[in-house]
Amino acid sequence: MTVVPTLTLKSGEKMPVIGLGTWQSKPGEVGQALKIALKNGYRHFDCAHVYMNQDEIGQVLEEAIAQGLVKREELFITSKIWNTFHSYEKTKEAVDIILQQLKLKYIDLLLIHSPMGYQEGEEMFPWTEDGNRMHFSDVDYLDTWKALEEAVQAGKVKTIGLSNFNSQQIQRVIDHSHIQPAVLQVELHPYFQQTKLVNFCKEKGIEVTAYSPLGSMTAPFRKEGQANLLEDPVILEIAKHHNKSPAQVAIRWSIQRGLIVIPKSTNEHRIKENFDVFDFELSKDEMAKMAGIDRNWRIFDLAARNGDHKYYPYIVEF
Repeated sequence: MTVVPTLTLKSGEKMPVIGLGTWQSKPGEVGQALKIALKNGYRHFDCAHVYMNQDEIGQVLEEAIAQGLVKREELFITSKIWNTFHSYEKTKEAVDIILQQLKLKYIDLLLIHSPMGYQEGEEMFPWTEDGNRMHFSDVDYLDTWKALEEAVQAGKVKTIGLSNFNSQQIQRVIDHSHIQPAVLQVELHPYFQQTKLVNFCKEKGIEVTAYSPLGSMTAPFRKEGQANLLEDPVILEIAKHHNKSPAQVAIRWSIQRGLIVIPKSTNEHRIKENFDVFDFELSKDEMAKMAGIDRNWRIFDLAARNGDHKYYPYIVEF
């Protein structure tokens, strides 16, 4: 079985450089995808409260551990605190909900899903009365962070980090934390390479996880007519040279940049293919060519979708 390289986080935990993403993996499909992934060597799984599929994931993990297919200590499980749980007390509640859903005693990595809190209540996506945008709260994400630090101290979480934060927001957490963020998860792919943000994180000792590393063709945020990066001539040429798929080239490119990558799929062939990226290497010239196709093109542009950038500061600043 393939030995997956790991990166050692600030917490001392080792994080596999590739994992299975589970966003948009439907109930009834996500469990089977996990079973396929576990059988084929995946040990890192990226989850979130808002994905609404953690119960099924937890069932599969519990069964796999009970059957001796994998040991808990071999797994690396990431989840995220959703925007409607940003207050100190609600964050503590969310930690326990996530543990219960995933049927685990601890989470390997827990992230704040976004710097913006939403109005807390029953709705995951609380819209304003006019329906034009989310109903935001005034909760400071430093309150969220404090609760996560306490979750680490309580043994419920091994490592904590951030998602969709910009450099100024990350620095603010660093400046007001007892436990510094170890990981940042953001959209990152060959058409949106985030070089400034990656370099900032590396300087701070923060590892970067790339979500939507293949350009997320099924994402609801895509605009009509946007290019498919897996059809880019540069990627196609490199893939042909190595006898690999365009997706494998894009994943390998991220790994060689020192990133962690979490491609999502429920298709057995693609789950296996996405993992088969450790038997080839891109040359310096090929990495340079890949750097040249950056379009600074963000798929998950919530500001453009909702028409107001002031509510989405991470969108417009690195």
